[in-house]
Amino acid sequence: MQIKLEKFEQYFVELIHGRHRRLGDRVLLSAMFIASRFYRMAVQFRIWLYDKRVIRSHAIGCLVVSIGNLSCGGTGKTPVVEIFAKTLNAKGRKVAILSRGYRSKQRSFLEKMLQRFRAQQIEVPPKVVSDGNDLLLDSAYAGDEPYMLASNLAQVAVLVDKDRVKSGLYAINKFETDVLILDDGFQYLMLKPHINIVLVDSTSPFGNGHVLPRGILREPIKNIRRADYIFLTKSDGSHRLTHLKHFIRRHNRRAEIIECCHRPQYLEMVYSRGERLPLSALQGRRVASLSAIACPESFEAFLESLGATLVLRQHYADHHRYSQQEIIDFINAAKAAGAEYILTTEKDAVRIPRLDRRDVPMLFLRIEIDILSGQESFDQCISRICFI
Repeated sequence: MQIKLEKFEQYFVELIHGRHRRLGDRVLLSAMFIASRFYRMAVQFRIWLYDKRVIRSHAIGCLVVSIGNLSCGGTGKTPVVEIFAKTLNAKGRKVAILSRGYRSKQRSFLEKMLQRFRAQQIEVPPKVVSDGNDLLLDSAYAGDEPYMLASNLAQVAVLVDKDRVKSGLYAINKFETDVLILDDGFQYLMLKPHINIVLVDSTSPFGNGHVLPRGILREPIKNIRRADYIFLTKSDGSHRLTHLKHFIRRHNRRAEIIECCHRPQYLEMVYSRGERLPLSALQGRRVASLSAIACPESFEAFLESLGATLVLRQHYADHHRYSQQEIIDFINAAKAAGAEYILTTEKDAVRIPRLDRRDVPMLFLRIEIDILSGQESFDQCISRICFI
């Protein structure tokens, strides 16, 4: 069932990007365009209900920083969440990250029914991936991104729940949190943020400009006006982004714009965590690439920029959870292609099952955020959070 759903998802992604031109595809695109008009109206009506306080946002007595985007995935949000959490923690704030845990494993139907009949009045607590000291859940139950954040962040609690008002209150009561980072929070209007941070992928800012399902946008571009800070991710520091900045300024004149890039740091063994290699180890090497992320092309471009020759590329749908057989088959294919290393992303590494195979070393590429321009604006944002 999972494979069928992922193939269906990949087909629609390719359709959105214009990679199918059959007659049936064109008819489906027309239907998707009509559906996107209704979706757009529904999104705007929902925002209007919150603006007019017909539906009320919750303020829970704690500073809330929302980090999100307009589009579906691919903006490099997780490293930005990480740098905010690390910096705020270093400044002495007690930080918790609230995630909805996209595609994390849920309680079974039987467990839900038993809970309903046995304790109707007892509210199920959020999943605590990390309490700031210990990693408490695996990636299947936590979700790959919350698990990755919890693995990399000391003294930062990470909680998963669709109801982030509930998980925020839990973090305040249990961990004495004074700053909540709302991961992927731009569309989560139920919890009122003090600071709204929006990420825009500078290599493909808004897709084809359409909202779902005809495009990749969750809401219209004009809604970027709600942002207080805008991060242009995957920037190369060139002047070609001037047009994009002018376009953004047409919709938001007050937000600070910060350019950043995702810079490779080192290679680390998937099956021997802590064992690292320098980036120079890829120079002149034959490499097989394995990824299940929104934009695999950017990951593969990193590998090639580091001097690797890609002899095999394998893509799966975003957030795909690998089976042992898939990894065994890929290792065999990599060997047949003459690969010296198998490279994957850090997000993929937490979803790869453990194997005893060591014939082709499997490593992930560690990526961190590097601010190229707007460092003063970033420092101002941190200071604003720390002194509110």
